[in-house]
Amino acid sequence: MKHNLPELNFNYNDLEPYIDAKTMEIHHTKHHQGYITKYVNALEGSDLLEKDVEDVLRNLEDVPEDIVQAIVNNGGGYYNHRLFWTILTPKKTRMSDDLSKAIDRDFGSFDQFKDAFSNAAKTQFGSGWAWLVVTDDKRLKVVSTPNQNAPFEFGSPILALDVWEHAYYLNYQNKRPEYVENFWNVVHWEQVSKYYKELL
Repeated sequence: MKHNLPELNFNYNDLEPYIDAKTMEIHHTKHHQGYITKYVNALEGSDLLEKDVEDVLRNLEDVPEDIVQAIVNNGGGYYNHRLFWTILTPKKTRMSDDLSKAIDRDFGSFDQFKDAFSNAAKTQFGSGWAWLVVTDDKRLKVVSTPNQNAPFEFGSPILALDVWEHAYYLNYQNKRPEYVENFWNVVHWEQVSKYYKELL
């Protein structure tokens, strides 16, 4: 199958002032493309290149032992960013009633969920990601992962926030908490709700 850099559903400057155009351009064309290229190179000549990266990451026991870490790192960077772009939008959106009720059920309220997710993003030591996942028993859970590790050991992700410095440093420098707070202005709740519905 083709492993191409996915197109965005918005222009690089559409998320301003929350995420600046230069960061978006570099993040998309350099960082994401870099992970895809290294992933493909690591699997050169392997039948695993015929599978989607998510399938490969969910079945790491099928990956040759000597390249597992390269696949975790670069396949994770490939998959994580692919999801991340889809849950960003310059438009104002609202989540589905089903997702809203599930958040209230599992966190107590949206504000408590927001605090839990933001805290996971702010306190992830070094580079990594914050996630909202749907667990095997259909509950919602906030987790974080280091580096480019995908969150499949915890569940299936429906919301992601990249807290690597390359995602925010040009605009926010060392102020990760400000970046995390502004993230809530660009969440594509309709897409997040769609992912949630698909997993029920």
